[in-house]
Formats: sequence, C-alpha cells, structure tokens
Amino acid sequence: MLGAGSVRWLPARGNRSPRAPREPMEKYQVLYELNPGALGVNLVVEEMETKVKRVIKQVECLDDHDANKALQELMPLLKLQHAHISVYQELFITWNSEISSPFLCLVMEFNKVTFQEVITDKREAKEIIDAEWLQNVLGQVLDALEYLHHLDIIHRNLKPSNIILVSSDCCKLQDLSSNALMTNKAKWNIRAEEDPFHKSWMAPEALSFSFSQKSDIWSLGCIVLDMTSCSFMDGTEAMHLRKSLRESPGSLKRILKTMEEKQIPDSETFRNLLPLMLQLNPSDRITIKDVVHITFVSGSFKSSCISLTLYRQMLPVSITDMLLAGNVASILEAMQNFSSWPEVQLRAMKRFLKMPADQLGLPWPPELVEVVLTTMELHDRVLDIQLCACSLLLHLLGQALVLDPEAKVPCNQAITSSLLRCLRSHPEEEQLLVMVYSLLAITTTQESVSEELQNAGLLDHILEHLHSSLQSRDVCVSGLGLLWALLLDAVIVNKGTLEEVPDLISQVLATYPADAEMAEASCAVFWLLSLLGCIKEQQFEQVVALLLQSVRLCQDRVLLVNSAYRGLARLVKVSELAAFKVVVQEEGSSGLSLIKETYQLHRDDPEVVENVGMLLVHLASYEEILPELVSSGMKALVQEIKERFTSSQELVSSAEKVLLRLEAATSLSPDAGEKTDTPQTPPPQAPAPCPSFPWATVSLGSGEGSPGPSMRTSHSSQGTNKEAEGQFPL
Repeated sequence: MLGAGSVRWLPARGNRSPRAPREPMEKYQVLYELNPGALGVNLVVEEMETKVKRVIKQVECLDDHDANKALQELMPLLKLQHAHISVYQELFITWNSEISSPFLCLVMEFNKVTFQEVITDKREAKEIIDAEWLQNVLGQVLDALEYLHHLDIIHRNLKPSNIILVSSDCCKLQDLSSNALMTNKAKWNIRAEEDPFHKSWMAPEALSFSFSQKSDIWSLGCIVLDMTSCSFMDGTEAMHLRKSLRESPGSLKRILKTMEEKQIPDSETFRNLLPLMLQLNPSDRITIKDVVHITFVSGSFKSSCISLTLYRQMLPVSITDMLLAGNVASILEAMQNFSSWPEVQLRAMKRFLKMPADQLGLPWPPELVEVVLTTMELHDRVLDIQLCACSLLLHLLGQALVLDPEAKVPCNQAITSSLLRCLRSHPEEEQLLVMVYSLLAITTTQESVSEELQNAGLLDHILEHLHSSLQSRDVCVSGLGLLWALLLDAVIVNKGTLEEVPDLISQVLATYPADAEMAEASCAVFWLLSLLGCIKEQQFEQVVALLLQSVRLCQDRVLLVNSAYRGLARLVKVSELAAFKVVVQEEGSSGLSLIKETYQLHRDDPEVVENVGMLLVHLASYEEILPELVSSGMKALVQEIKERFTSSQELVSSAEKVLLRLEAATSLSPDAGEKTDTPQTPPPQAPAPCPSFPWATVSLGSGEGSPGPSMRTSHSSQGTNKEAEGQFPL
C-alpha cells in the first residue's frame, strides 16, 4: 500500500525498467485541460525530454487500497498489441497533498480528432458521414473490440470521444477502464449529475455497475446510431434518444424509418443490426462476432482491416484440394495467394505435416518457415491455425535435428514474436502453451535471445503457469524446460523473480514424486539457479534433499545425474550446511553412499565421474566432513578414479588433493578406518535414455561454469569437467 507522498510508477507495456523519477509528473509539462470525463480530469501534457504530447487522465481514488486495486486491474492492458487499440503509455499513482488523496494517472496517446469531433462537425453541417469511410473505420473498431472480447477484456467506457483518429482513415480505441474505477458509485453519481452526456452511452445494466461484453455491444450500437443519424438529429435530441432506448426500445423504430426515408447509406443493414445491439436484456444482444457477420459477411461492408476477411465464406474443398495438390513450391504459392483464407492455410499446413522429410527442404526450409509465421500473424485469433502452425514448426525442427544434429535453427525476432503472440492471443489454451514453450526452449538455446524474452515477461509467464497449472504434467515439464533454456548462458534481468523458483520446483516434485522426466527437468534448473546465486541460504537444505532424492529415483538418467551433481557441488562449495546435508544419514542412507552407487553405475562415463569428483573436492574442503568421507570408504573410490583416468590431468590432480586430505584426516585419527578398501563390483550399466528435452540435445559445457549452447547428441563428453575457474580448488 502506498503511503502519503509515495509514488508507484510502471513503465509502458510493462517490459522496460528505466529508473523512475522521484515524481513521475515532473517529466511532463501541462499544456491545458480538456473537458473532464466521467471519471476524472484530462490533461494535455508534453513530455519534456521528447516533446511528445500525451493525455493524462487523473482519477481521484478513495484511498491507497482503491488506487492500487485499480492499478493492478489495468496492468494486463499494458500488454495488449493491436493496430487499432491505443495502449496506455504509462500508469502511476501520485499523492495530492492539498486534498490528501491519491490519484491514479493514466498516460494515453494524444490526438486532436476523435469520432466525437467527426459527429459534431457533420451534425452542425447537417451532412451525412461518407459511407465508405464509415464502413472502413467501423471495421477497425469491430476488429479491435473482437480482439478485446476474445481475451475476456471489457472496454467499459466505449463512446465516440474514446475512439481517436490517428489519420484520416485509421482509428484506435483508447481509455479502456477497469472494474474498480467503473464501479465507484460515489464518483459516478457526482460525474453523471455534472454532465449526463457521458452517461448516455452506457448500457442499462451498466447504470447499476454491471459490466459485460454485452454492455460494450450496447455502447457500440449507440455510437453507430449517432454516426448514422447525426445529419438530421441535433446533440440534445440524440442524447435523449439514447436515454429513452433504455426504457422504450420502440423509439428506435422511428429513427430507423427516418434513416430509410432520408436515404442514409446502408440504412437497410443498420435497420437489421441496431435493434439486435440495443436489446434491453444483455442476454438478448448479439455478440461482436454477430455484428461482424451482419455487416461484413451477410452485408456488403468493406474495410481495410485484414482480420475481418476471416469471416468470409469458405472455399469449396474441391478447389482447396486442387490448389494444394502440387509440390512444396506450389503449395507455398497457394498459401501466399490465399493468405486471408484460413481454411486454405490450415489444409496446406496439414499437407506439409504428412510430407516426407526429403520434400520439405530440410534441415531448415526458410521460405516455408516464413510463410508459416506470416500465417500465424494474419490469423492469430484462429486457434486451429496456431495449433497446426506450432505442430508444423516442431515437426520441422525435429526432422532437422534428426538429419543433422549439429544444425543451427535461426531464432530471429519473427519466430519469437509469433510464438509470444500465440501466448497472448490464447492464454488459456494448454495444448498451445505446451507447444510454444517447447519451441521457445529449443530455439532459445541456439541464439542469444534470452534477455529479449525476459523483457517480454516470459519468466513471469512461466512461473505463473507452473503455479496455476500444477496439476498439468505437460505444462510443468515444458515450463521447466523453457525456464532452463532462458537461464542457460544468460544475463538475468531480474534475479528477484527467480527467488521463488526453488519452492515452486519443490511443489512440482511433490506433485510428481515418481516422474523421472520431471525430476530431470528440475535438476537442470536447480543447477543453473545454483550457478546464478538464486538459491537462498535458507533453501540450501531443501534443494540438496531434492537433488539427492532425484538421483535416487533414477540413477540411470545420465543427464539428471550430471545436473544433480553439478548443483550439489555448487551448493556444497558455498555452504558447509549443504555439505552436512549430503553426508548426514537419512532414511537409512546418506549422500555418500549414493555417491558410491552413482560412481559404480557410471564409472565408465568420464563426465559423470568428473561431476562426482567435483562434489568430493568440495566436501573434502571441510574439516568436519573429512571423518565421514574416510569412514564411508571414499579413499578407495578416489584412488580408483586417479588410476583409471590417467589421461585427465585435472581429474588426477584433484584426486591427489582429495587423497592428501583424507590421509591427513586418517593420520590425525588413528582409530578411523574405512568400511571397505575395495570398490564394490559395479552393477550392469543402464543405457542412457533417449533425450526428450532441450538439455538433452545441447552440450552442457564444462563444470559449474555457464555452458555454451552448442548442438550435439551424445550424453557425455570425453573432455574434462572443470569448474568456472578452470580447476577443482580445495
């Protein structure tokens, strides 16, 4: 909660972190004040640094809690991306000491002309609004509103003055409101009495502070009615008409008849449309998709807005099949020629999914990928197309890596933008979420795009879905895989975000205690978190226990074992508490006995042995741990490592240092002895499992240092596994 004089400031779109001024209003110069809106004062300001004009709506709030609640509701609006929606540039809260009240400030795009000015000018001149222009901008408004409703976002404040004209033939919705602001009864009652004009655009139920998508439909119907009748009705008559419609819908018939008599363009379409939009009962009103269908599908309206072409009639299947009967080049040509026909795009991509690899132009066909990405952008709200496109990209990627494990998949901005757009357009579609996470995880490991994705809010997105979708195994596995890819060899923009991850992974592992794949993904993330210093001291014991538990669960998974021992080594290096957690007896066994089991199972894998050796080096650095190492028989194990890996100078050197530490400890305690001098006969070595995660196809590099993203398929390396500083220090 904000106290007196404090400021909470949020950057535009929520994806940049500039240093906020002490008082956000200080960077703006107030030029003049517009007419007040229903909720507050509107100021035209100039940003002093850029000289760009903005509008700041200042909304007085009851208290800090009220202001913060409204602010949090408006936060998702910063992430909207649509050509015909003006997104808030900035949100912040200031304190007005003169009246001892907080103000929520909403910074918007400034434009002198809105639909209200167009209507007023035509009303004064008694002129009809140009039909072609009206169809075009109406299409833009419908497309923007359909986008909002698709995301379950309600505008709540739709009226002509909130539709700005950024050019003569391009408009944008602005001033979207929140439930907290629009249901402030005291504020609304005061404003409505001061200027009833603002209230006249509201749906009947909205007057009782009940808002839904259908209340937006009513408001849009009022706007269309005003634009089509402004040539023969003055402003006062129009306002009284809008109010009367809430009680006597029959008054609409008279106006529609007048429109027909005065030969208003498209009056027949509006005669069919407006009664359906202006029904008293919200459940009786049509949806935004119905409005589009009546005007742009059944009707003859035309608009420059490409998305409206999605509602046209489908091509006959026979024609589509004929267009897609050729090779890859001819199919791509058909997709480009019929780019606005979703059924053509969908059938074409399904055709590609059935094609053999040698016809697709693998390992990575750039032209095909470019067309698929264009299709995803044009049809971003068609779920079937997004699902099929992601399936095709995964198919291409999988086939490419099978043909050439060393292949590098270009991860350019177009790919990441398309995938992120998927997540925004279909936030609740689990199947799509899993595929997008998988694609981003694989492609991110091949290019330095991690920081860009972090700035786009992807880390928060993953953590949110790991928490909310804990019962969905696929979301958890793919989410952990993408989290690993983002942390790999990356500069972390905000480490504070990662502090909750260890506890979150603990919940995941508790939910899936016997899931080897989940354990492997968790160990990989734990290892990178330990490298980044994102595991707090109070979490050390918990993380060590989870890493040991994961190794016990599936010692045959080489990738899991390597990640777990790297993570253990890192934690033991910085914490004696973590070291004691490894050696202490729990449930009849300790981490030391587990180390011996791991060595016996993977004694022929140099990479595993190096990671085991790294952990032993750090354990041996603690005087209190040495007796445990001696009594558990580690001397014989380390001696064997030294003798078997003579070609590795680092391993030999480290083994010798551990042996010296153990021998010194033995000489100080003559009674101390090892439980065994000979390593146990190793059990049959289990074959390494087939990799199914990005870390299974990306080299983990060497040791505790941040690994490099080079493509390979083997699970082990013949090189040495050094720490970040190049040695195993004692």
